[in-house]
Parts: sequence; C-alpha cells; structure tokens
Amino acid sequence: MLTILGGRQKYCDGVNRRNFLKIGSFGAGLTLADMLRARAAQPNDPLPRTKSKSVVMVILPGGPSHMDMYDLKPEAPAEFRGEFQPIQTSVPGVQISEHFPMQARMWEKLSVIRSVVANDEHSDSYVMTGYTEQTNRTSTGGQHPSIGSVISKVRSGSNNDVPPFVSLRGMDLGTEPGYLGIAHRPFTAQGPGIQNLSLAGGLTGEKMTDRQDLLGRFDTARREIDASGTMKGMDAFSGRAFDMIASGVVRSALDLKKEEVRTLDRYKGIEQFLTTRRLIEAGVGCVTLSYGGWDTHSSNFKTLKSQLPVLDRGIANMIQDFHDRGMEDDVVTVVWGEFGRTPKINSSDAGRDHWSPVMSALVAGGGLKMGQAIGSSSARGEYPKDRPYKVPHVLATVYQALGIDSSLTFNNGAGRPMYILDDRTTVQELV
Repeated sequence: MLTILGGRQKYCDGVNRRNFLKIGSFGAGLTLADMLRARAAQPNDPLPRTKSKSVVMVILPGGPSHMDMYDLKPEAPAEFRGEFQPIQTSVPGVQISEHFPMQARMWEKLSVIRSVVANDEHSDSYVMTGYTEQTNRTSTGGQHPSIGSVISKVRSGSNNDVPPFVSLRGMDLGTEPGYLGIAHRPFTAQGPGIQNLSLAGGLTGEKMTDRQDLLGRFDTARREIDASGTMKGMDAFSGRAFDMIASGVVRSALDLKKEEVRTLDRYKGIEQFLTTRRLIEAGVGCVTLSYGGWDTHSSNFKTLKSQLPVLDRGIANMIQDFHDRGMEDDVVTVVWGEFGRTPKINSSDAGRDHWSPVMSALVAGGGLKMGQAIGSSSARGEYPKDRPYKVPHVLATVYQALGIDSSLTFNNGAGRPMYILDDRTTVQELV
C-alpha cells in the first residue's frame, strides 16, 4: 500500500470519516505501488500540461473557524476575538491570521469571501455539489453530482489516459456522481469498480519481480486483451481505469521521487498538496483533498496553532507552483469547510461550536480577480454584514471560470432534466 496522508477524524456527530488515502488494488490486478516501483527513473520528469481548466477543492473537514483564519475581529470583546492577532497582507487593507504569514505575503494571488452562508451539516455534500446532504439523500431520481463528476461528464472521451476526477480523501457523499452514474466517480482506492478489474492469464504483481519485465508483460497483456475483445465488456469506469494505469501518466504524477530534493523539503509533511499539483499538471480536471480536523468544540486555539501554519505552507506552496509554471489562470483553487464556528468562545473548553450563518472561503486562480477580501461579517463575526453569498454562488463562479455552463441539464434517474445548479448567481467581485 502507498499511503498519501495518514490520520482519521472523528466528528462530534460520532461519525468516523477518513482523511487519508491508501492506494492499494488500483485496477488491473496490480497495486499502484507496484506500478510506481516498476517505472524506471527518468530524468527531468516531463509531465504533460493540462489543456482545459481544472479545479482543486481543498476541504477542511469539521468546520474551520472563520474568526481565527480569514476574518479576525481584533476590536471585538475578548470572548469573541480569541487569542490570535491579524497581520497585514501584501494588499493594503486586507488582514488575515498571524498563522498565515506565507499567504499574507502573496495575497495579490488570493482572494477571500468573508460572507458565505453555510449549512449546519457535517458533510462535504453542500460544498461539492451545491445541495445539502439532506436534499441529496432524499432526492427523487438520485442525488446531485459532485463538481468533479460534472467535469468528468462534460469532458467524457477527451483523454482516457488521465482520470478527469481524483479524490485524495477517499469517498464521501460529496464526491459521488449521483445520477450521472458510476463512470463519473472519482478515482480512489475506495471506488467500486477498480477493485474488480483484473488481468487475464493470472498476471499479478507478486509474480513480477523485475521492473522492465513487469512493464513489458503489462503492455503485452493489454494488447492481448484488446485483441480478444475483453475490453469491450468492461464498464466505462473500469475501462478508463485500465487506460489510465497502462498509460503511465498518473503513475508518473504520483511518483514524488521525481521531484527535486528542495521541492520535497518544501512539501515535507504536506505531500498531498504536491501530489495535487502534479495531478493537475498531468491533466486531471478536478482534484479534491483534505487537511486536518477542524471540529474544535474544545481546545480550539491549541489545535489551530498546530494546524494553521501547516495549512498555510500547503496552500502557499501549491499556489506559488501554479504561478511559477504559468498555470495560474488554468487552475481554480477553493479552500473551505462545511461551516464556520461560533464567534463566541465556549467557556468550558476554550472551543468554538458549529456556526452556519457565515463562513469564509479562499479562492485562487482560474482567471478570477485576486487580491481581495469580498464581503464582510458583523462586528462580532456572527452574520454577513454585506454581500452575502451562498455556497452554490461560489460553485457557479467556479463553473464559469472552468468554462462550464451551470445551466446545463442532465437527466436524473427518473428521466427528469436537472440543472447542474438551481441557483446560478456568481460572485460578481471575482468575475
């Protein structure tokens, strides 16, 4: 097994959700780790560049505190403002948390929306689909699809060598394709279909010890399968998985050993951000990843003192890399959680509880207007003061940046045409 990110997060609702990815039986009867080891080291590591715009969805599971990250209130009473101090960014008039110094220095490349109205559910459903978990679970004809699944659908057939949608955080309700069908699920170790893909003739990783022999046999097996017509009987999901593995593009993207030592040092402990950058470079349309656990009903400041600097480094390094590679207009990055946290600190455990009336969302790239703080919350961070935006408005903006019309319809399981988003208002300050 190849572990991308370790750890588990248990939320206050008692549900365990994984925030790690172990790539094991990744199709074709071979573990992806076997395939990575089988690829001979190549100098210069030339990765193909994406031709279509892509999106990175960084999910902060548990609900991050807007009051301690991007919307500090230094003038509020102590029981609201908390322990952290704001610092000035590179854009005059915009301040963020003292634990985000790297983002502060590059704020001309970033924007924050401080007036996003959220929903009180421990779920990624709303921020990934534009519809709440309750709505999706009760939808007649199937749930609404993830943004990654929509990208997969509208770009079907464009490049079978590269998966259109990759989840580095496993499967959850928000990553599901809903009525678009299993062919548009993200590629993860947990996705049904991949595990059932096997090669004919008893070809297994255990039988292959020589690297070059492994690659040679793999290519031979594929030719034999194509000739026999077996590939025609595979479902679309498995067929795309086979093409992806056989091409070697994703193998190369996932092999971090190809990066320079100084790059690996910059991403030490946050390797999933580097993996994301490499997957986007390889042409993946949507990558979703998560970092940390933000359900801070207790010890909010102790937890954030540990997590915020690491998150800062992950975001800043990845965004800067996109700029250094001339990809800043080709990739939209969104960083957010399910909701904000209570402006008032609870007295018993020095924590902040769930708060859906307002949260913050970080946005970068995609040709959108950067260097802003959009909207504001009230003096104590309790409600939007101006420019209130809903989660679907942010997603509609992302779709527009990607060149996807969110008024497109697809038939659900009941045969009824459904819009990608019902509420298609965009964040005007970004566009």
